[in-house]
Amino acid sequence: MRTYSGNAQLQAALGKLRRDGNTIGFVPTMGNLHEGHLDLVRKARDLCDIVVVSIFVNPLQFGAGEDLDAYPRTLAADKEKLFAEGVQVLYAPGVEEIYPEGMAAQTIVHVPDLGDTLCGSSRPGHFDGVTTVVSKLFNIVQPDIAVFGEKDFQQLSIVRKMVTDLCLPIRIVGVATTRAEDGLALSSRNGYLSLDQRSIAPMLHQTLNSCREAIACGFDNFLQLESHARMRLLQSGFEPDYFAIRDARTLSQVTEDTEEIAILAAARLGKTRLIDNVRLSLNPVSDWGMLASGH
Repeated sequence: MRTYSGNAQLQAALGKLRRDGNTIGFVPTMGNLHEGHLDLVRKARDLCDIVVVSIFVNPLQFGAGEDLDAYPRTLAADKEKLFAEGVQVLYAPGVEEIYPEGMAAQTIVHVPDLGDTLCGSSRPGHFDGVTTVVSKLFNIVQPDIAVFGEKDFQQLSIVRKMVTDLCLPIRIVGVATTRAEDGLALSSRNGYLSLDQRSIAPMLHQTLNSCREAIACGFDNFLQLESHARMRLLQSGFEPDYFAIRDARTLSQVTEDTEEIAILAAARLGKTRLIDNVRLSLNPVSDWGMLASGH
């Protein structure tokens, strides 16, 4: 595995690999890698000849009072994990490489609507930071395929729209959320949880699943379901940010034209902000097809 911190050296190396006929798969991360990240790497490895992973804790997506300074940085351990997975290229730039003129002078990439709701509403500027750095990384790496996790479903949706709107020749692949045995979505921030909080944390996924089951059984008073879910989380020790039932394609309110529902939640447990989501198809033909195929 070759490690690069400079754009020019990385692009020269990838240019040679591309001229030799290799396809490039890309997994952007902020490091502190866990099994969920490695599942993304494995997907990229299945789809492409060369896997590039970036590790960059992006200050532009952290708001005031958020955990930028405390965010875990574990580069040595991350390198070992990536090497064991057969990653050929690691890109680990410094802030000055990504923002050579500083962040205040940086052109910002903004995805309207999708980026202004849910996490975008409670964390102003967060998704502008994400889309700006991802667009820069895409231009630096120029991958054929980029792989993202579905745990942050809103982020995945925003990246897909950005790629479509900006006509970027990149295929975006989503990978199902990797979970612990008790259902908690794997996240670098889980390490902030105390033992007591860690025992409570799976309730977030359980509440999402209960809501999905209610809708699948025909309960269609979504406002009541959202209110009940928020109360359940509060009673369990969470401070809910939002619990929302949305159209999975647009993240707007569900309408009669909605084909798939996304149920999304963000909540704090102590100082740790957790996010998760589940989805439900409203297309009986699609559901029957999945059952018939054994999925």
